[in-house]
Amino acid sequence: MKKITLYILPFLAVFLFSPTAFAQKVGSTSMQFLKVMPCARATGMGDAYSVLASGAEAVFWNPAGLGYVQNEEFSMTYLKWIFDTQQGALSFASSLGSYGAVGLQLQYVDYGEIQEALWTSPYKDDINYPGLTGRTFRPYAYLVGLSYADRLTDKFSTGLSVKYAHESLYDGQTVSAVNNNGDTVNVNTWANGLIFDFGLSYNTGFHTVRLAASMQNFGADVRYASETSPLPLSLRVGIAVDAIGNDALLLPSENNRLTIAFDLFQPNDYAQQAHLGMEYEYANVLALRVGYKFNYDADGFTAGVGVQQTYSEMRLSFDYSYGALSYNLGSVHRISLGVAF
Repeated sequence: MKKITLYILPFLAVFLFSPTAFAQKVGSTSMQFLKVMPCARATGMGDAYSVLASGAEAVFWNPAGLGYVQNEEFSMTYLKWIFDTQQGALSFASSLGSYGAVGLQLQYVDYGEIQEALWTSPYKDDINYPGLTGRTFRPYAYLVGLSYADRLTDKFSTGLSVKYAHESLYDGQTVSAVNNNGDTVNVNTWANGLIFDFGLSYNTGFHTVRLAASMQNFGADVRYASETSPLPLSLRVGIAVDAIGNDALLLPSENNRLTIAFDLFQPNDYAQQAHLGMEYEYANVLALRVGYKFNYDADGFTAGVGVQQTYSEMRLSFDYSYGALSYNLGSVHRISLGVAF
């Protein structure tokens, strides 16, 4: 019991002593790519994944899920986001036996090619002049992270992630700008920071009812040029249960499983949101998924499909998800591949 308390205390301290972190205005946070989540299985279920996150993909959602890794797992995701934005994510997890488990993650975001424009004299008073220079630049962002999790009992696990994030808004490291005093100064075109995630996972033991919580992107404000901005801190609290399946809540079945998951999601730059998802799996091979994201400006309905197959001692998986955005943004597609040994 003392060991469990030791792990929980730092997690609770963040909640109790950082209430103002969840009081930012809409759109006031930076590094928004941290809110665009990878993993086709999770996003096909409407991001209701704080409980179900396990294995290599847990590093993106709830590091406590690493505690369920048996041997080694590898996962990769490609995401086609809005406009020309593309994102790739890699993760690896390995069991340390009685010492817990570790995980690694790497994310890279390509914002696409953007035309450079300047609003300088003698054209600054001519609203018809777009200021295009004929040059282009390509913003990008990346993140690397290390996670650790430990199953303190057969029902309870906890995890921690340490991440380094870097975002560049222009090709060069610095640009010249005029400050409020009229002086020309060089300012950085990038920002970086050290970020922490915390997670808890608990199996109630009542049929398949499971609970989880995770706090993501906890860290100091980052600086772009001369301005600082907070990170997109978020809290997930979720519950999941198998309505159909082994030891299911409603209908026992050997070859069929229907899981229902629900997450409350509290970001620091928006009102409280909610995620609801369902996954039907047949014979541990084919999975169909559907979800909905509540109180979002653009996101809403999601769906997905997954296939997995075991060869000798290796399990291969393929997952795809679709997310409907508002009419002028189209849709978003994710593809994930996984290998477990």
